[in-house]
Amino acid sequence: MFDFFSAVSLIYLINFAMAVIVIFLERKDPTATLAWVLVLLILPGIGFIFYLLLSQNFSRKKLFTMKIYAKKTFGDYIRVQQELFNEGKLVLHDKNVEEYKDLIKMNLFSHDFSYTQNNEVKIYTDGQDKFHDLLNNIENAKHHVHLEYYIIKNDNLGNRLLDLLEKKAREGIEVRFLFDSIGGRHIPEETIERLKNSGVKIAVFFASNLPFFNFKINYRNHRKIVVIDGKTAFIGGFNVGDEYLGLNKKIGYWRDTHIKIRGDAVIDLQTRFFLDWGYASKEDLMFLPKYFPDSNNNGNVGIQIISSGPDKLDEIIKSNYVKMINSAKKSILIQTPYFVPDASVFESLKIAAMSGVDVKIMIPCKPDHPFVYWATYWYCGGLLQYGVKVYTYEYGFLHAKTIVIDGVVSSVGTANFDVRSFKLNFECNAVIYDTDTSTALYEYFMEDLNYSLELTRELYLERGIIIRFKESICRLLAPLL
Repeated sequence: MFDFFSAVSLIYLINFAMAVIVIFLERKDPTATLAWVLVLLILPGIGFIFYLLLSQNFSRKKLFTMKIYAKKTFGDYIRVQQELFNEGKLVLHDKNVEEYKDLIKMNLFSHDFSYTQNNEVKIYTDGQDKFHDLLNNIENAKHHVHLEYYIIKNDNLGNRLLDLLEKKAREGIEVRFLFDSIGGRHIPEETIERLKNSGVKIAVFFASNLPFFNFKINYRNHRKIVVIDGKTAFIGGFNVGDEYLGLNKKIGYWRDTHIKIRGDAVIDLQTRFFLDWGYASKEDLMFLPKYFPDSNNNGNVGIQIISSGPDKLDEIIKSNYVKMINSAKKSILIQTPYFVPDASVFESLKIAAMSGVDVKIMIPCKPDHPFVYWATYWYCGGLLQYGVKVYTYEYGFLHAKTIVIDGVVSSVGTANFDVRSFKLNFECNAVIYDTDTSTALYEYFMEDLNYSLELTRELYLERGIIIRFKESICRLLAPLL
C-alpha cells in the first residue's frame, strides 16, 4: 500500500535524482548549481517542479538564421567596415570617441555588429512623450510598421496601439507585430483574431503548445523594437501599458529611458527584427530592398546595435558593460531596476571605484519583484565599501537601463544589470558613441539625483534584521533570478 512514508521517500528520491542531474550531468555555472541544490534541499516537495520549469539548459543551436543571399549581403557590408577599420580609414566624427575605439572593434570584429555614424537620436525619459511620438510616427507610416515588444497590456494604451495597427493595416500599410508569449499573455484571443482579419501579421515568440504552461518560461524575448518605413526606429526600456504612462497608483511615476533613431542604425534594428520575426513566423523577408531604403541622413551620432541571448555562447551585452566599465577614466553612471551582477561585472565596478573613477548606481526605491530587489540591495551594499555611490530613486519606479561612460560613450536598451539579462533573456541595446547624446544622458542622471536618496555605508549598516534576512536568502538565489 502506498502510504505517507512511501510518498515522502519518493519525493526525496526524486530530489536526490535531480540533485545528481544538476551536479554531474548539466554544464551549469557552479554558483547556479549550488543554488539549485539549495532549492532542492530546502523545498523537497516542490523544488524539482521549480527546476523543471526554470532550469532547462537552452540548446545552443542558432535560432536566428539568414538566408544565403542575405548573409552574403550583410557579410559584405560588415567586411567593408572591417577593412576600413584595419586600414585606419574609419574616421570618427566625434574625436572624443577615439579613446574608446577598441569597443567598436570588439563589437565589429568579434560579433559582426556594424558601426554607423550618420544617425540622429532623440531621448525619452517620460512615457507620455514617448508614446505620443510613437503613435504619431505610426499614424504617418507610408509603407510598413514593425513592432516587437516583451509586454503589451490589455488596457487603454495597449488597445490604442493595437487599434492603430488595425487602422494602418486596413489602409494598406504592411504591419507586423511580434510579442513574447509570456509578456503578451494578456492580449485577448478575440483581439488577435480581429487584428489578423484586418491584415496585421502576428507572430508569438516561444509560444507554448500547452495551455497555461510554457517549458521555456525562463527564456523570454525582452527586446522592444519598433521600425517604421525602414527610416525611423525606437528602442529602450518602455513596454506597452498604462503603468508605463505613470497611471498605476501603486507604482506611481514610471521613469524609463527610450530613444528614437533616424539614420543607418535603423538598418541594424530592422535586421534584428527580421531575424526574430523569421524565427517566430517562418516568413523570410531578409534584405528585400523595400524594407531598407537609403536613409540619406545627415546626423553625426555613432551607434552600434548589439544583441544577445541564450542561443549564443558569448554573453555579448555583459561583455560590452564590462568593457565600458574598464574603459572609464572619469565617471560611470548606471541606472537599472535590477542589479544582480555576476563576479566579472561586480569586480569591474569595484576596481573602477578603487582606481578613482566616480561610480554612481541608481536603483528603484521599491520592488516590483521582491526577490530581485533584495538581491539588488545586497549587491549595491557590497560595493559601498569600495567607494561606489548608490542612490534610490524615490519619485516613482525607475526602469531605465542605461550606462554612461565619461559623458562620451553610453548604452540605452533593454538589458538590465543582472544575470537574467546576461544569460537568459533575448536583449538588444544601442551603444552610442557621441559626446552630445552621452552628455544629455549624464544630465538626466544628475537631474534624477534631485529625486533620489543616497544609500550611504552608514545607512546600509543600520538596516534591520528583517532586511538582512531577506538579503541573505535572495543573494543565495541570485544565480537563479
